[in-house]
Amino acid sequence: MTLNKKTTFYSFAFLCIAIGLYPLMYFMFDREFGLLDSKSTELLSDLSWNVGFYTHIILGGFSLLIGWSQFSPQLRRRNLNLHRLIGKLYVVAAIISGTASIYIALYATGGLVSIIGFMSLGVLWVFTTVRAYLHIRKREVQKHQIMMIYSFSLCFAAVMLRLWLPILIGIFGDFESAYRVVAWLCWVPNLLFAFVLTSRLTAD
Repeated sequence: MTLNKKTTFYSFAFLCIAIGLYPLMYFMFDREFGLLDSKSTELLSDLSWNVGFYTHIILGGFSLLIGWSQFSPQLRRRNLNLHRLIGKLYVVAAIISGTASIYIALYATGGLVSIIGFMSLGVLWVFTTVRAYLHIRKREVQKHQIMMIYSFSLCFAAVMLRLWLPILIGIFGDFESAYRVVAWLCWVPNLLFAFVLTSRLTAD
């Protein structure tokens, strides 16, 4: 691995770990921390929404924390069993977190534009993760790798949302307008990047 590739991979891993641990902040601060600050008191007291929200952020964070390691060729070569175990944990966490995200997207700040954006993200994350699992069950390794790239590119939306949101708030001057844009910007470019990357894999 060249120096540039190492730097890119370590930066990627750092962002995944940092944002993967980010949900802990919701247990360290009051209920008006972060995105919860834009929610109504009524919604914050709703049991089903709270179950969906905390299921999503905890397992989504866990998916980020472990998922990045699956892209390390060294791990696959040195310990295939560990690679498989982490893969199984990621699949379970991603499917549950993604399903929860589809539900809580119904209450997304910013109205219909945000709702459709985040629901689309959740549906695609679950779909690509399930497809990745089904491919590896059939020993279709390359198809599995392609779907896992798509799956994690969608998981990485959690990172991009937190990078883009403060920039967009500065541009638009208010949270709701920024949130409508980030509901799409946090994942669509990721998916396009995954398409380019997987196209190169299939071409080799």
